[in-house]
Amino acid sequence: MLIMIVSVLLLLFIGLFVLVLRKKHMHLWLGSYLRQCLTPRPKHQGPKHILFCFVDHFEPQWKNKDLARERARVDRWYHDYPAMASQHQDADGQPPKHTFFYPEEEYRHEHLAKLSDLCARGYGEIEIHLHHDDDTAENLYKTLTEFAQVLHHEHGALPLHPETGQIQYAFIHGNWALDNSLPGGKHCGVNNELKVLKDSGCYVDMTLPSAPSPAQTRKINSIYYATGRDGQCKSHDSGVDVEVGKAASGDLMILQGPLGLNFSWRTQSGMPHIENSDVRKTMPLLKTRIDQWVNSNIHVKGRPEWVFIKVHTHGAQEGDMDTLLGEPRHFLHGYLEEQYNDGKQYVLHYVSAREMYNIAKAAEAGKSGNPNDYRDYFLPRPQFKALVKASEQ
Repeated sequence: MLIMIVSVLLLLFIGLFVLVLRKKHMHLWLGSYLRQCLTPRPKHQGPKHILFCFVDHFEPQWKNKDLARERARVDRWYHDYPAMASQHQDADGQPPKHTFFYPEEEYRHEHLAKLSDLCARGYGEIEIHLHHDDDTAENLYKTLTEFAQVLHHEHGALPLHPETGQIQYAFIHGNWALDNSLPGGKHCGVNNELKVLKDSGCYVDMTLPSAPSPAQTRKINSIYYATGRDGQCKSHDSGVDVEVGKAASGDLMILQGPLGLNFSWRTQSGMPHIENSDVRKTMPLLKTRIDQWVNSNIHVKGRPEWVFIKVHTHGAQEGDMDTLLGEPRHFLHGYLEEQYNDGKQYVLHYVSAREMYNIAKAAEAGKSGNPNDYRDYFLPRPQFKALVKASEQ
């Protein structure tokens, strides 16, 4: 009788666990995570260089149709970000750099003018974000190339390819639906979107991780090349790792942020939190989270001493601005600078999305030493336009 009761309880526990896995879509990536946890870390000599990149799905029109409110959201960042970031610096004397992935469908010249001014002063860079649905490859190509031209010519954003002269951009897909990866084709509609991105000038995608979305890939905590497949979706579910001394392959580099389970940070039900690199009020900045970002050990294969950390947010939402611009953000950078910038065991580098890509390409080409030397390795820094003050007109 006791054995029967224990067996029933065990089956109920397993069933509940499987239900939780399916609800959070953890079955998509948990196996990969467990394999990574059991894989020995590669050895290296010298300090670890921590490359920290903060990317923002920056959407001033989020749940809003009021221009005054849009302006207030942008102005909060325009005034408060320099005040916060100027109090911090990395091993290279650089302030924290915020990469604004701005949605094409929300474009307003005045907002981008202010963000460009921030970037001209060294506080970040501007890249492309896009929400779309039931789209076509032809229309997507037109949308992306025309927006890239506006950002480059009107605001000085986005670099030029040094060989072809084509405008280049980093990309984050709205609603996580990169390469039509949501069930039913929601929030995209374009199979082999990776090829359209490549053809239109995209040099890296930084959408992932997307957990607990079903758009999450099996491949996690990686920097890799994905190859699109005609007539098929979610081709980036797997790919070829970027590796020292190995030629680039596929259509697009995918540069992921940390994903895993944090057993030191529990949900209200006592379960470990999913660490998905999201930063906001409800996903607070904790020492255990920052440590896990470092320990996720995302790197170019063969260069484990350069650790890539990419975290993300939705910075134009008022409820999260105190976290992103106030004391919690000071705590983040203070902890990074105290724990991961001693010059012996760790060296800290604040980088933009473009700089992180350049450093990955430098590692691929066999470069070593100080990654600060490779911030502009392949794609040059854009010439952002500063605001012209009334006294200067």
